[in-house]
Amino acid sequence: MPWFGFGYSGFGQLGLGEERTVNLPKPLQINGGTIESNKQICRVVPAWSYSAVVTEDGSLLLSGLISGCPKQHLRVQGLDCSDILPSEKYLILLLRERAECWDINTIDVEGTLPKAMWKMELPVGHDVAFPLVAKGHVFPQPPFFRELPATVRAQKMALGNEHAVLLTSDGKVLTWGAGRHGQLGHEDVEDVSEPRIVEALHGVSMGEVAAGGWHTACISEGGDIYCWGWNESGQLGLPSRTLGQERMNSGEESAAVGDGEFIAIQSFPALIDLPQDTEASKISCGSRHTATVTRKYGQLGHGDTTSLDHPKRAEFFPQNNLCVKDVTCRYWNTYVLCLQETK
Repeated sequence: MPWFGFGYSGFGQLGLGEERTVNLPKPLQINGGTIESNKQICRVVPAWSYSAVVTEDGSLLLSGLISGCPKQHLRVQGLDCSDILPSEKYLILLLRERAECWDINTIDVEGTLPKAMWKMELPVGHDVAFPLVAKGHVFPQPPFFRELPATVRAQKMALGNEHAVLLTSDGKVLTWGAGRHGQLGHEDVEDVSEPRIVEALHGVSMGEVAAGGWHTACISEGGDIYCWGWNESGQLGLPSRTLGQERMNSGEESAAVGDGEFIAIQSFPALIDLPQDTEASKISCGSRHTATVTRKYGQLGHGDTTSLDHPKRAEFFPQNNLCVKDVTCRYWNTYVLCLQETK
């Protein structure tokens, strides 16, 4: 199944040639060529200036700004790596028997392995969803391991720039961290130091969670999307004053929206309107964008640089007979895993 990438690529983090911005999805490339038609790629996660790729044989590939040099490509084999959590300063790797952290500035473009600055041995049979690990979770800033309360039965977890969102085994959503953009969903903008249940979702069982730069999204078991937090670029799928003003300045006609209907910060979960008969199955968030995969069509993303404050299908995928299976967003990039449909 091929992977596609699009978004900002000023450092070569998409590995897709010389373009600073890739508007239409393109097959993921490393070192100027597709990696065996992408069949061996199992995980792709972008940081701000580089992307980290994990292949089925446990190798790690990095593309972008490495050791202070842009448009670099590095492959490290024999790691037995299965997942990654990259940031601008640190790279946390999930290996077979342990998790460990590298200082990104010590990585040698010649392929010399850096000395791990932190390690954590994992129990045999470790099978929780990264960044969850035994008794807690990893984080791409010191301290790299953070405990969770023993009473929290964690199923999945996502990390934003300043907050965390966790899905419990019984479908509840908990958030904590910085709250000044409403990203915690507790109907205020206060910080929270310990995991707290998002009470507004009480009685609605969730199946997926995602954390953007300063916003949060989740999908219910029934396929509905709920979003909250910062909406400066319309990333919540709700009316944005910034985009409304841009439309007015350009002379573009738009539906009349009163001043009180523009949303800069949504401090509690809002149910997002999707096209009729559409149910979401996967969701992921970047700094100021959100992408979702639907159960019926597998659709997401767009092919230009226009900001939107409402969901819109990306025509590239159905036009090319591609069914989207998964999506990963972070910062200003999106990666999509596709399946070629047969007619």
